[in-house]
Amino acid sequence: MPKKKYYVVWEGYNPGIYESWDECRKQIDGYPGAVYKSYKDKASAIEAFNSDFTDCIKKKPADNKLKKMTSSPVLESISVDAACNTKNKVMEYQGVETKTGKIIFKQGPYEGGSNNIGEFLAIVHALAHCKKNNISLPIYTDSLTAMKWVKDKKVNTKVLEEEYNKELFDLIRRAESWLKNNQWNNKLLKWETAQWGEIPADFGRK
Repeated sequence: MPKKKYYVVWEGYNPGIYESWDECRKQIDGYPGAVYKSYKDKASAIEAFNSDFTDCIKKKPADNKLKKMTSSPVLESISVDAACNTKNKVMEYQGVETKTGKIIFKQGPYEGGSNNIGEFLAIVHALAHCKKNNISLPIYTDSLTAMKWVKDKKVNTKVLEEEYNKELFDLIRRAESWLKNNQWNNKLLKWETAQWGEIPADFGRK
């Protein structure tokens, strides 16, 4: 009798842990840049799912190698990105049409932020924009951290709230509240920078 396996899906239609290959396959078939891996026990799968999948690549467990399906990006989509000055922590974010680069929204600058905070706010802004305008396009981001925060509907940052960045933290609370009180149909996809180059919403300041 085959031993039971647990399947971790980091990037798929519904990231999570699945107890059968059939359930896992439903989350990755046709999903651009899907990332998944099988584990021999549930504890290892839970630990892996709560980690960045790049860490799991470095660990190289004895089980199956991490599998990644690469393809071209979906051009009929929205791409978001953020930029944060590492010296003064001034942050801004924007969303663009992936195909044309046309700016859909651009917010900031905000003091006392981080790149991940900006990425998170950009995703939520894009989701809210799509819901308001009845748009079902997928949304690309290059931040796994921000994707996880959206999934959790909660920002987990080491940046401290102070008087000078209160406006930014007010935005974070509003974004968290929006996620908890709304549903959406847009797929949230990971932009594969290594294969496709910089995300179209990139600020070009590297």
